Amino acid sequence: MHDIVGTMFNKRFMEELFKPQEMYSKKAMRTVFDRLAHASIMRLNTASMDKVSLCLRPSDVLLVTLNHVDAIKDFVSGSPKILLLIDHVYHLLNEHFASLSTGQFQLIRQALLSFFQDMHIRVSIFLKDKVQNSNGRFSLPVDSPIPYGTEIPGVIRFYANDDIIRTIEFKTNTKYRTVLKPGSFDKNGERITLLGTNMYNVDRNVETSSVSQSQSQDTTAGATPNPLAKEELNLLAHLVGKDEKKAK
Repeated sequence: MHDIVGTMFNKRFMEELFKPQEMYSKKAMRTVFDRLAHASIMRLNTASMDKVSLCLRPSDVLLVTLNHVDAIKDFVSGSPKILLLIDHVYHLLNEHFASLSTGQFQLIRQALLSFFQDMHIRVSIFLKDKVQNSNGRFSLPVDSPIPYGTEIPGVIRFYANDDIIRTIEFKTNTKYRTVLKPGSFDKNGERITLLGTNMYNVDRNVETSSVSQSQSQDTTAGATPNPLAKEELNLLAHLVGKDEKKAK
């Protein structure tokens, strides 16, 4: 992990990346991720590289990016040298993007949406959480937080000469949630949004048989193998087998 972060946040590379320039092509972006991954002992196959290239998120662009950087900082908290590189990235993000207007952020968001428009790569954790469909498209929830500074839907206003002449209210049958304060762009600020945080930190329920049923099966016909454990062991054997072949 330190190898990857040290390479990715190299000061010279970051300063070059933050220079005004045209958006990278998909091929160029893929090449960047490929070189970052292979700069360490980690090796990714084609399918894994396809999933890595989905890291960018289009909404709340800067806050989501800061969430990513916050998580990376926690991974390398024991390396003062790499933490200095991350602090430099915080500075670059704040210097280049913190003062942008809402319209400028919308242009960035639209550019990212266009970049990923035809990419529908399935990610297992997204499928399990049912935020992604089997065809690779994301399923947007209806009940969602309302962006800070906006009103909850349910009112139609009619204007004449900048004056409100009539108001109509309607029920949406949707449980919207209001955001009481904006996210912070500061280094140690509160981001508010959960987008870009580590999804693996959430406790996940695993569908298994009841304890009593498992115990009865153990005492009669022996323990039934856990299908999840079997898959994990198969994956481990596959990875170890690859390493052994390389060593030979």
